[in-house]
Amino acid sequence: MLDPWRLHLLRQLHQLGTVRAVADVLHMSPSSVSQQLATLEKEAGAHLLERVGRRVRLTPVGLALAQHAAEILDHIESVEAEIAGLHSEPTGTVRVAVFTSGLHTILIPAVRRLRATHPRISVVLTEAEPSEALPALRRGEVDLAVSGDFQDSPEPSDPDLIRTPLTRDDVVLVLARDAAPPGADGPAGPGDVVHLAALADATWAFENPGAHLADLAERLCLRAGFRPRIAARCTSYGSLLRYVEAGLAVTLLPRLAVDDRYAVRILPFGDPLERDIHLVGRRAAMSRVAVREVADAIARVAL
Repeated sequence: MLDPWRLHLLRQLHQLGTVRAVADVLHMSPSSVSQQLATLEKEAGAHLLERVGRRVRLTPVGLALAQHAAEILDHIESVEAEIAGLHSEPTGTVRVAVFTSGLHTILIPAVRRLRATHPRISVVLTEAEPSEALPALRRGEVDLAVSGDFQDSPEPSDPDLIRTPLTRDDVVLVLARDAAPPGADGPAGPGDVVHLAALADATWAFENPGAHLADLAERLCLRAGFRPRIAARCTSYGSLLRYVEAGLAVTLLPRLAVDDRYAVRILPFGDPLERDIHLVGRRAAMSRVAVREVADAIARVAL
């Protein structure tokens, strides 16, 4: 009989490529991973791995088994949850990855609601940007991911994933609460909008290079005819908001990321820029009642 844990190791090897990478992710030693995979070969009665130089790769049989492993493991979890939940509330652990601003505005309210309606469902949250969350979803490390993508870089379709639209999130200009809008003599008013070209003389704060919104904002500034004068690079939205709150710079952020604890003001753009927020789940994992209940709670909060 095939051991589920060893199937998980095989699937991780297929996703990550090396025994060492699997060991690092699962906090094991490479020798332990190798021993477990050797045992799986005995259980399967077939060669699953072949050595190529100093590395190993999956044989055709190993590749076929790895591709079926996610479905097998999800089915086991679904059956276990169904047995445990007969004549009772849905039960089980559901793992969810979510980007930072979605954690505060969508996931935390959804988990609070679930505790009241389905107390036997345990939700384990992982804070991760979409670039990390979706690969983790494909590897089977999480069951659901709340993801956001901008119009210039939509996520490619994947037949193994179910994508449910949740909402749209405007990108807005963020400035200190009492700061005058670009080109104005007084504080920002409720009906004000801003065009990027009016910000040519502004001082900016962005995330570090490589963050999608930071790179996109710089490209948009260049397209508007100026190179932004950047005074700060931050690793988190919280740090950006603190810097802007102090009146030292302006920044661009998704509206969901603008926490009302900070003394900042937002202005919409005359030329709107949006990101689409989706709930993404592995098709096989969605067969579990607990996963569907968590997905439903997230959708109810976001819509």
